[in-house]
Amino acid sequence: MILLKIFLFFIFIFFQFSLSAQNKKSTTVVRKTPAIVSKSTMRNIYNEIKTPYKYGIVFKHPDSTKLLDSPTLFFENGIWYMSYIVFDGKGYETWMAQSKDLLNWNSMGKILSFSPGTWDANQKAGYMSLVDIKWGGNYTVEKLNGKYWMSYLGGKTKGYEAGVLGVGMSSNSVLTKPMEWKTLTKPILQPSDSDANWFDNKIIYKSLVIRDKEKLTNHPFVMFYNAKGDTAKYESIGMAVSDDMISWKRFTKKPVLTKYNGICGDAQITKINNLYVMFYFGAFWKPGAFERFACSFDLVNWTDWEGDDLVAPSESYDNEYAHKPWVIKWKGVVYHFYTAVGKEGRVLALATSKDLKN
Repeated sequence: MILLKIFLFFIFIFFQFSLSAQNKKSTTVVRKTPAIVSKSTMRNIYNEIKTPYKYGIVFKHPDSTKLLDSPTLFFENGIWYMSYIVFDGKGYETWMAQSKDLLNWNSMGKILSFSPGTWDANQKAGYMSLVDIKWGGNYTVEKLNGKYWMSYLGGKTKGYEAGVLGVGMSSNSVLTKPMEWKTLTKPILQPSDSDANWFDNKIIYKSLVIRDKEKLTNHPFVMFYNAKGDTAKYESIGMAVSDDMISWKRFTKKPVLTKYNGICGDAQITKINNLYVMFYFGAFWKPGAFERFACSFDLVNWTDWEGDDLVAPSESYDNEYAHKPWVIKWKGVVYHFYTAVGKEGRVLALATSKDLKN
């Protein structure tokens, strides 16, 4: 009789535990997000981010013989700063500029320089990481482990995007002074990695690192990068993830954005309400180079805009290329910075949502 009571007691406990587990499971909410963004939502986003007024050239590198490229803007203590890259005929180095009004910029100096004998000896094209992505937000740069971080295109071969190129990572405890940033001794992402894909196993170009606060990828840090493969002669945008900013792995086996022709590159991510917007430039899948965008609810599945370009060649200073975006909304105005190539050389130009010239 005693053994029977003990047996029935354990049966009762097991039943209660199973019932509790089922109730808990039934109340768990699994968040699902649409893979495709509706046409009406895409149109609303276009109306929010469009910049029909070309303000013109806002910055030239002090040495006009060198080529300026790829701006990344951020805000600190009432001043706007911009990291940008410079090609001197041998390779890329990274510089910094500042502005009080987003319209008038002054170069401050170099922050990533050539370093003989290293894996990145002649290519250090930097792009500031962990900039606040909220649309109309504060655009400050987040610290991690007491340091600021900047990914960069790195390589040792002299020339324009020459040789084997990969992604390096640098850091500094100071954000707004023109001083050399410390770099890791090895690349964090390269074409020869074991997890390299068919579209990124030849060259990796520009990278953008953001914090995924919602951990949609189950990782806090996400990198978007454009790359080219051995068989894929075009540039596509891929995705990698990290838990510490140093160790990275690919997140997808195929591009998150591609035209299978020409270039899709230089992604910038912003978040408008619950929607992520990717600004990027397209080139050569139709004439010239031009600014585009795509939208996503989960950072992985992107719906590409099918309407008009955000910015396209139209002026003497951008009649060849209008590309490589950095777009912000500040005090009710959308500022679309881009690298313009035309009769003025390679310069930084601006288009806005309001006519700031008149």
